[in-house]
Amino acid sequence: MPLTYQDALDWIYSFIDFSAKRLDKYAAADFNLDRMVRLMRLMGDPHRRYPTLHLAGTKGKGSVSSLCASALTAAGYRTGFYTSPHLEDFRDRFRIDGRWIPPEAVTEITAHLQTFAAQVPGITTFELTTAIGFEWFAREGVDVAVIEVGLGGRLDATNVLTPKVSVITALSYDHMALLGDSLTQIAGEKAGIIKPGVPVVSALQHAESLAVLERVAAERGCPLTVAGRDVLFNPVAHSLAGQSFDVWTAEEARQLAALRTAGQSVAHWRPTRLEIPLLGVHQVENAATAYAALQALRATGLPLSADAIRDGFKAVKWPGRFEVLGAAPYVVIDGAQNRESARRLREAVDAYFADRRLILVFGASADKDIAGMFTELLPRASAVITTQAVHPRAADPDELLALAQGLGPGATIEPVAQVHRALTRARELAGPEDVILATGSLFVVSEARAALVGDPAAYAKVK
Repeated sequence: MPLTYQDALDWIYSFIDFSAKRLDKYAAADFNLDRMVRLMRLMGDPHRRYPTLHLAGTKGKGSVSSLCASALTAAGYRTGFYTSPHLEDFRDRFRIDGRWIPPEAVTEITAHLQTFAAQVPGITTFELTTAIGFEWFAREGVDVAVIEVGLGGRLDATNVLTPKVSVITALSYDHMALLGDSLTQIAGEKAGIIKPGVPVVSALQHAESLAVLERVAAERGCPLTVAGRDVLFNPVAHSLAGQSFDVWTAEEARQLAALRTAGQSVAHWRPTRLEIPLLGVHQVENAATAYAALQALRATGLPLSADAIRDGFKAVKWPGRFEVLGAAPYVVIDGAQNRESARRLREAVDAYFADRRLILVFGASADKDIAGMFTELLPRASAVITTQAVHPRAADPDELLALAQGLGPGATIEPVAQVHRALTRARELAGPEDVILATGSLFVVSEARAALVGDPAAYAKVK
C-alpha cells in the first residue's frame, strides 16, 4: 500500500528521538555528523544546491531566522526556512515563502528516504527531519534557505552546511549536560558552525562568549560583525501593535563624529528606521542581529534592497513569542525556557503591562532550569497555575508546585494537569484588567495556542 502522511510521521518518529528524552541521559558522543554526512551523500547532497544562511544560538535564533526569511521573501527570492521544534504541526518546521510543506511532499520524501536510512545505522529522528527539509528545498528550487540549528551547533545535523553567512544569536545557559556548564564551553559548541572564510554575524554577547567567537572567527579567517558593536541600534517606540527602532553602523557613527569635530553639519543624516510586529526590547536586539546578517549576506553578492528588509521585517510572523491573544483579560503566550529568557519575558511584561495583575500558567521540561525561571517570574505573579504539556519530558505539575512553594511565599499556587484546563482556571482567577501569561516551554505554548486560536471561538470557551 502507498505510504500515508501518518505512516510517514510514524516512521520518522520510530527512530532515536532525542527531543523526547531527557538530554542529560545521553553523552555528547551520541551526537556526531558522520551519520548526516553519509545520508546526504546517499541522497546526492541536496543541501549544496542552494545558498544558505545558518543560525545557532541559545535565545532568539528563531526570531532572527524568521526576520531574515521574511526579508528575503520580500526581496522576491524563493526562500526556504527550516526551524525546530514545530509549534503547531510537524509541517511548520519546513516553509517556503511562509507556506508549510504539503503533506504529500512529506510522504513522497519520506518514501525516498527509507532506502537510504537503512544504510545509515543509528540514524535519528532529527537527522531524518533535517534531510526532509534539505531535500524539499532542493526539489522546489529555492533561491536561498534560512536554516536554524536544532541543538548546539558543532554536532548538530544542520552543520553539514557551508553557508554564505553564519549567525550566532544571544548565548546563555541551556542544555548544559551536552553543551557544557560555562559560557566559554557553550560558545565553543555554538561556534562550531563557523566555517573557514565564511562571514560571521553575532548578537551582542557576554564578554566570555564573545571572546570565544572572536578567537574562532580569527582562527578560521572569518570577518566578524557584532550587533550592538559594529551595527548599532536604538528602540524608538513600542505598543501592542509592534515597535520601531533605528539602526546604523559604527562606521557611520565614526564618520558623523569626524564631521562634527570638523564643524560640519550632519543635520541631513538619518539612521535607518525599521518596524517589527514582534514585542519586547529583546526583539529589537534580534532584529538588529537579523539586519546585520542580511547586510553580510548582501555583501556576498546576493542583491537585497533596503525596502525589502523594511517590508520583510514589518510583515514577519513568528507566533508563540510574546504573542498577545485576546483582551479583557489579556492572554500572552511565550516560549521562554531558560532563566535568561524568563528574565527578558518579565521585562517585556513590565514594559507592556505595568501594574497589571499577572496570572502565570507555567509548565516546563523536567531537564530545564525551572528554579531559575521561577526566580525570575514568580515575584511578578499574583497567582500561579502549574501545568503539564503532553510531552515525555514535561515536568509533573505537583513537582512544579512543590518547587515554586519552596522558593518563597507570595503568589497563590495550584496545579492543573492539562494546559487547556489550566487556561480555563486562569480565566476564572483573572479580572478583565489582568494578564494571563502561559510560558515555560514551547510545548506549553503550542497547546495554549491550539486552545485559544485553533477554534475561532476558543478564547471565549476554553474547555
